[in-house]
Amino acid sequence: MKNIEPKDCLSQQLERNVNMSNFVINEKWCKGCGVCVALCPKKVLELKNNKVSVANEEACIRCRLCEYRCPDFAIFVKEGKA
Repeated sequence: MKNIEPKDCLSQQLERNVNMSNFVINEKWCKGCGVCVALCPKKVLELKNNKVSVANEEACIRCRLCEYRCPDFAIFVKEGKA
């Protein structure tokens, strides 16, 4: 039986979520608290149907406040240029 690394499990889970060019949002984990929306300095995110959604992706400066402060670990900012 093959040992599965935790990072492999995470990457497989992320592939099943909403995948924007700069963001991965796990809609199952998002409780719609709005912390990420409130903290975003460029107003990139919004709540739609009680879930986080990307409203203005081009404005993202990749500060990662949304990712760092999400209590549900539901948003991930991909590496790259701002």
